[in-house]
Amino acid sequence: MASNPAQATTPFGGGPDLDRLSGPGLRAFLKLGEAWGLSIEEQRLLLGGISKSTYHRWKKDRDATLSIDQLERISHLLGIYKSLQILLPASADEWPRRPNSNPLFGGRPAIDLMVHGGMTGLSTVRAFLDGQCGGWA
Repeated sequence: MASNPAQATTPFGGGPDLDRLSGPGLRAFLKLGEAWGLSIEEQRLLLGGISKSTYHRWKKDRDATLSIDQLERISHLLGIYKSLQILLPASADEWPRRPNSNPLFGGRPAIDLMVHGGMTGLSTVRAFLDGQCGGWA
């Protein structure tokens, strides 16, 4: 167990882990943004509300040292992506924008909850989809 309580609650220990995981995480996030047709504003909000200049610098360089929060957000998004590939392989990339009749979404697309619900929204959508996978994810 990590000696720092903050490290015990996160899969990322900081320091070298952040440096090692940030570049690949950011590149995966940018590819996911393309696959889902996310706007720049949606991508900025999904990363925790980063500035436009930071977003454009990261997109150009495709390398940065992200915060633990940003890596956790990306981790949730990649988990959502994986679950959708399992559940809906032919239409996985369209699902986030489709209106959803499940009471969790209230008729709105899941992307609304992911973008505007913060970390809670991301973890809620991920848990929902992981449950739909029934242990396959």
